[in-house]
Amino acid sequence: MKDVILESFLERQLEEATELAQASDILDLWPIDRRHYLAHYHCRGLIQEGGEIRETEGVFTVGFFLPADYLRRAEPATVVTWIHPPTIWHPNVSPPAICVGRMPPGTPLVDLLHQVYEIITWQRFTPNEFDALNRAACQWARNHKHRFPVDNRPLRWRASR
Repeated sequence: MKDVILESFLERQLEEATELAQASDILDLWPIDRRHYLAHYHCRGLIQEGGEIRETEGVFTVGFFLPADYLRRAEPATVVTWIHPPTIWHPNVSPPAICVGRMPPGTPLVDLLHQVYEIITWQRFTPNEFDALNRAACQWARNHKHRFPVDNRPLRWRASR
């Protein structure tokens, strides 16, 4: 039996997320279907290479999946998946896991897209090691707060042409 409430929700997520991507020079969104999305963020973030933490401007890729029971139950590890780069440096990311914080059932896709962008650009991070996916990044962050955010542009942003 078709769940008309879920179908309506999924259609709205596609429309709103597509509109956000069209209003952004930072976000490219690739809907695979109405439940699966691939998001490419073109921004600055931090990576760890050879023991060195460095800022990089590149493409950060995250997958989103809105399961059939998403309006009743949201499991962050199922909904949001870190894809690339594997060397991302952030307390909230340990590939493929990414913690966007509290995610109640039915959290709009646009909200998740914003939360992930804030994580990549260090506008948001977990300062508590017991809450962090990457404890070393959490410890490092406490001593390097002067570097944040690494990109302060809003996600809904288009360069002047």
